[in-house]
Amino acid sequence: MAKVDTSSSRPYHIVIFGASGFTGQFVVEEVARTVSEGPNGTLTWAVAGRSRQKLDKVLEQAAGTLGKPELRTAVEVIVADVGEPDSLAAMCKQAVIVLNCVGPYRFWGEPVVKACVENGAHCIDICGEPQFLESMQLNYDSQAADKGVYIVGACGFDSIPADMGVLYTRDQFKGTLTALESFLTASTGPEGGSINDGTWKSAIYGFADSGKLRSLRKKFGHKPLPVVGSKIKRRYRELCLCLHVCLFDIEITLHCVCRSALFYSNEVQQYAVPFMGADPSVVKRSQRFLLEEHQETPVQYGAYAGVGGVANIVKMLFAGMMFWFLVKFGFGRDLLIKYPEFFSFGFFSKDGPTRKQMEGSSFKFAFYGEGYTEGQDPSQGRPNAKIRTLVQGPEAGYVATPITMVQAAITILNEPTALPKKGGVYTPGATFAKTKLVERLNKHGIQFSVI
Repeated sequence: MAKVDTSSSRPYHIVIFGASGFTGQFVVEEVARTVSEGPNGTLTWAVAGRSRQKLDKVLEQAAGTLGKPELRTAVEVIVADVGEPDSLAAMCKQAVIVLNCVGPYRFWGEPVVKACVENGAHCIDICGEPQFLESMQLNYDSQAADKGVYIVGACGFDSIPADMGVLYTRDQFKGTLTALESFLTASTGPEGGSINDGTWKSAIYGFADSGKLRSLRKKFGHKPLPVVGSKIKRRYRELCLCLHVCLFDIEITLHCVCRSALFYSNEVQQYAVPFMGADPSVVKRSQRFLLEEHQETPVQYGAYAGVGGVANIVKMLFAGMMFWFLVKFGFGRDLLIKYPEFFSFGFFSKDGPTRKQMEGSSFKFAFYGEGYTEGQDPSQGRPNAKIRTLVQGPEAGYVATPITMVQAAITILNEPTALPKKGGVYTPGATFAKTKLVERLNKHGIQFSVI
């Protein structure tokens, strides 16, 4: 049985590891805002990382930003390094939950998971790297179960809006929801927007190692999830290509039809492509857990992202071609990492977005689902009902992500009886399906609604 011990045996409800990183600094501010939401109205917390000086600077910055001068002295600083297992063990022994903000997780994540499992601390991360998430499940799930520890990955923008959005839509549907598509769109204000290059690095290494992910998945030995109702159709667009060539003085015109992942979406009134992040794999893992543990009907899921109009498509095609070519080679990956702004057309940068840019940015997930009304047999005939829901919120990477991460931790602290009965390595959907996480997120600016 898993246990969430909020007694005085561990001095801190939450320890933020990697608090001085780009995302970590915003997680610090979000925790500071929510101290009244801890067990019995209080939350004890500390920050951790390699450099005491940098951690002190983050607390100083948070104190000024939030108008909370007490943060300068009231928050404990713990020095810990992923390269020093003893320091990680000492950190984990003091925490009920470790919020791990140190990425890319494929390089720095496993020592933290290992230390948490061995020392009885629950762990939450904001990883969007399927290979890391699934390898942790393969390698640590049984150990975490034995220790009664929850290891919950993908608790940031990847992938709480999508994973909990699927469950919210299912719960709102009056009958049996069988298929769901989501369309992600993002908007920026007059200052524009960008993403810190940490996410860019994770994408580079993820695509370079895609073959290893396929091999990893075979080790689980999973059978395909059962398809209930009509099988969801993959979106694509047929492109007609005409090639005029001259061969041995004979002119030949060749016609061919190919399928492109790019298509025009009537749902979001712009061009869209399959979403390349962790959401589809995380949702699938959640659906498998809910089927196996609770015998709930699995929901088929397709994820797409809006890319805008023709100008954006041109940029995306050029950036995509360069990325796919360079990511295959060591020298190419070095170039991509060294010049993120150039190769992403300014979408990623080493500096990340400014606070002004974050204030003007937002995201929307539009969900379109279908299924069978109450009393209808999903094995008979086509779906006879539809539903539309919306998950929307502030800037995704550094406003929404800290909110989702911190509220995931608050939920574990306050609702232990609603969590899975045993410890393990879980997705957000598997962990929080029976909790009030969606209600908590609604109160913090990430809105779930039926349209």
